[in-house]
Formats: sequence, structure tokens, C-alpha cells
Amino acid sequence: MGLFKVSSLVLVLLITLVSIHSVFAQNGQQDYLNAHNAARKRVGVGPMHWDVNVAAYARNYAKKIQMANTCNKLVHSNGPYGENLAAGIGTFTGLQAVNLWVGEKRYYNYPSNRCIGGVCEHYTQVVWRRSVGLGCARVFCKNGWWYVICNYSPPGNVAGQRPY
Repeated sequence: MGLFKVSSLVLVLLITLVSIHSVFAQNGQQDYLNAHNAARKRVGVGPMHWDVNVAAYARNYAKKIQMANTCNKLVHSNGPYGENLAAGIGTFTGLQAVNLWVGEKRYYNYPSNRCIGGVCEHYTQVVWRRSVGLGCARVFCKNGWWYVICNYSPPGNVAGQRPY
């Protein structure tokens, strides 16, 4: 094998490894926490911590969705925790899901404590002051969709209360 072919092969392998690492690096426990805590810090709310019980709940529900092959259907678990769901195709990551929820901030009007012009309840759950325990999971379904779930303890979005 010539030097050019070896160099090309090494370059392709390196690019592949970097791509794989960047996808995995956006789906870990700390990635979810960092994204949530950054949004909370911007509005003066304290950090969340990873709650193993909440994470187990999220993981179990995500597995049920995966078994049913319904990652593209955002059906809530109706469990004891606050909950945000997202689905996507391609290399949809947990970080992208959190960024979608945080992106709803533009619709939240603090003075009226209402969503104006769009959905904002995912954002308000992310920054809900009393929600301090976090657990998230991400699964891939045979239908080609990724499913991301984050659960929050205690749940937020309590009627009549402000998130912060």
C-alpha cells in the first residue's frame, strides 16, 4: 500500500472517530446536566443534580417506547415526574433536544407568566426553580427515529406559579 493510501485511510479513520466521539459526547449524564444548568444560570436559578431514581424512570420509559418502535410519537408517561420529550432523525442528540426546549424561551413572557406566540412549557420545566433532580435517556428505534426523555423531580409547571 502506498504512502498516499495509508495517509488517506488514517485520515478517514480519524474523521470517523472524531464524528463518533462528538455524537456520544452530547448524550451523557453530564451533557444533559450542563445544558440544563446553563439555561437555569441565565435566569438566576440554581443547578440541578443527576437523580439516579429519576434517570432509571426515564430509561425504563424510553425502553418501552423503543420496544413499541414509536420513537416518533411523543406520548407522555403520565408518571410522577415532570417530563420533556423530543424526537429526531439522523444524529439527533440529547443536547439538541435540550436546546430545542431551551429555545422556547423566546415565547415565555415573565410579566404575564404565559407563553405568547408559541409553546414554552418545555422551557419553563427546564428552568423550574423547585425541580432539582434530573434524569434523561435516549434510545433509537427501528423506524429510524431517536427518542429523548428528561424527567424532573419534583415536577414543575405548577398552575399559577412562576418558574423562577
